[in-house]
Amino acid sequence: MGRSMLGLLLGVCVMLPCLVSASYSNRRAFYIQGKVYCDTCRFGFETPASHPIAGAAVRIECKDSTGTWLAYSVDTVTDSDGKWEATVEDDHDDQLCSAVLLSSPEAGCQTVDPGRGTATLILTRSNGAIASRHHANSMGCLKDEPLDGCANLRAYYQLDSNE
Repeated sequence: MGRSMLGLLLGVCVMLPCLVSASYSNRRAFYIQGKVYCDTCRFGFETPASHPIAGAAVRIECKDSTGTWLAYSVDTVTDSDGKWEATVEDDHDDQLCSAVLLSSPEAGCQTVDPGRGTATLILTRSNGAIASRHHANSMGCLKDEPLDGCANLRAYYQLDSNE
């Protein structure tokens, strides 16, 4: 009886801290940051001619695993450097989370690039990642008319070649 009681006590002493730790880690917030830019050449990616957009609206969304039900959202706005930050509460284990560029206040650069308007986020600690700070891919809006110097950039990036 003494050995079984000792085994039970040892099991409780080992398992209880593990359970408390696991419970705590799922409640810690995630700190997400990213950037919004104006694609002045309409290339679909950031170039040296791109510039940050201040005041752009960004939303973090987490939907259920089928992508139909919105489980969580939080909105934020970019600063003067086009950078944004958001705090996301709790672990979003099997949810589909993303940063979504909602709008740009910049005249002439308000069309959200369909290829750069969202950034996938993995907001769970059950995948082995323990960091609380996450970086989202940059998101962009397309300039209504490309700048004059974009032809040189197009040649530099070899966007017209068939190779």
